[in-house]
Amino acid sequence: MTLRQRASFWLGAILVLLAALYLLGNILLPFVAGMAVAYFLDPLVDRMELVRLPRWLGTALALLLFFCFFALLVVLLVPLLHDQAVRLSEKLPGYIEILYERLGPLVAELQRRLADKPDNGMSDIIGSSGAVLKWAAGVVGNLISGGAAVANLLSLILITPIVAFYLLRDWDRIVERVDGWLPREQAPTIRHLARQIDETLSGFVRGQAMVCLLLGLFYAIGLTLVGLDFGLVIGLFAGVISFIPFVGSIVGGIASIGLALVQFGDLTWVVAVAAIFVIGQAIEGNLLTPNLVGDKVGLHPVWVMFALLAGGALFGFVGVLVAVPVAAVVGVMARFAIQQYLQSPLYEHRGRAPKDQKTQPGDELSDDDLP
Repeated sequence: MTLRQRASFWLGAILVLLAALYLLGNILLPFVAGMAVAYFLDPLVDRMELVRLPRWLGTALALLLFFCFFALLVVLLVPLLHDQAVRLSEKLPGYIEILYERLGPLVAELQRRLADKPDNGMSDIIGSSGAVLKWAAGVVGNLISGGAAVANLLSLILITPIVAFYLLRDWDRIVERVDGWLPREQAPTIRHLARQIDETLSGFVRGQAMVCLLLGLFYAIGLTLVGLDFGLVIGLFAGVISFIPFVGSIVGGIASIGLALVQFGDLTWVVAVAAIFVIGQAIEGNLLTPNLVGDKVGLHPVWVMFALLAGGALFGFVGVLVAVPVAAVVGVMARFAIQQYLQSPLYEHRGRAPKDQKTQPGDELSDDDLP
């Protein structure tokens, strides 16, 4: 098989996969969620096997612990969150009116100052910002409408545990079977890339889940201690969406500071609320992310944000779930392609490398070598 034939085969396989994901996106949610749960719990079941526990029993115990913990969180948090969310929706119009009254003079003064100066393209920037916000709101609306439908919710509750059980029980056999399908000549290279993808994905997903959980608890406890109304809801929400870099702290900070301006009217407490998010960002950047996620997972924050937005816009909630795995695969493949290029005659100039060359052909690429 020639190189062109191989490239055509793999390109066709990728196109078929994308088409299936697009056409079947409405029914894939429980299967993708079950696969994510199985992947997340596989190391735990492997450890259970080391103490001579049967695979099926380890799978059952791991899933039982996982879903019991999830159910406990739902039972404890959902009533409280629902109560705060209902109260927030009832008081939100009044909060917005009070905030507008307090910030109205400042906004009017800013408009007056801008009106006295040349436009300098400011109206275009404001118009573009409005278009971006409208697009983002549409994406969020599509995610909510796609993920919160009754049929999808029921299928998520009923089918996900079954899918997770069978995938987790047969995980090693599935991997062995897929390994047997690999082309023999390229099998070592594919296995090497698969290990890199697994290290990248597991390091990011499992680590980022812990970061989001700890940040959500920190924000919720901190906002509750300063007496901010609905601090629990805002704090947990800011922690949950922290898997999108910087978005959780920005959204939570703006919402909390706006609510603090309305509730307290005292800049001391407003500064205290802002300090919670500043401290949270410092803890995340200097303590949580370096220790739980690490700096070698190869997923740049900008690349993660692009993947999540693109996945949500193209495939809805299912696209968000598969965005990070796809980003990990693309990142590993890009580094491999660049490494192959550096070792190829295309990189050499008449058989000699430039004198100021910093990276020698054949050197391993670090994660900082890519944007």
